[in-house]
Amino acid sequence: MGIPDHLICLLRNLYAGQEATVRTGHGTTDWFQIGKGVRQGYILSPCLFNLNAEYIMRNTGLEETQAGIKIAGRNLNNLRYADDTTLMAESEEELKSLLMKVKVESVKVGLKLNIQKTKIMASGPITSWEIDGETVETVSDFIFLGSKITADGNCSHEIKRCLLLGRKVMTNLDSIFKSRDITLPTKACLVKAMVFPVVVYGCESWTVKKAERRRIDAFEL
Repeated sequence: MGIPDHLICLLRNLYAGQEATVRTGHGTTDWFQIGKGVRQGYILSPCLFNLNAEYIMRNTGLEETQAGIKIAGRNLNNLRYADDTTLMAESEEELKSLLMKVKVESVKVGLKLNIQKTKIMASGPITSWEIDGETVETVSDFIFLGSKITADGNCSHEIKRCLLLGRKVMTNLDSIFKSRDITLPTKACLVKAMVFPVVVYGCESWTVKKAERRRIDAFEL
């Protein structure tokens, strides 16, 4: 991946023979060796994890494969943010092939695919999947980077969800809004800073119909 040898040597020495202890209500445990994983809270840990994930994806060969979805002339078969990875394909066979490639390459670097956290969503009928004797759950919707994605591609579910979350924030701030010690301009600033961002999160990707427009306008009023 083009990483200089001296940096690799430095990181190996940094992680070699590392130990940890756990603090409990009765004191601390004995020191024990850490076998795998990055250091928690360490400033370099996110970079190391991302490099590891990038290494897996490069060895999987997702850039060269024809499997994926064509968007604006580009072939997209994976979306990644930190440890959140989504694989995409136009057929069930292609999707399963992508998943198995990622699984195989992950094992090579000491990572295991968590079947319990793996979900499948399809716009049409799909057969039940089994990997290593475990059934992969098929869902009609899931939360991706804070937004609700549905199999039918309808944004109304996500808009309703965001409006509901906004109302929950309003309820949590109810005592502040009813307080006579806080000025109206300050309350308005709180709404703009704490409520509106929750409601309009991801709105750039919404397809808003007249019914949703009325709901949004009613919430704003």
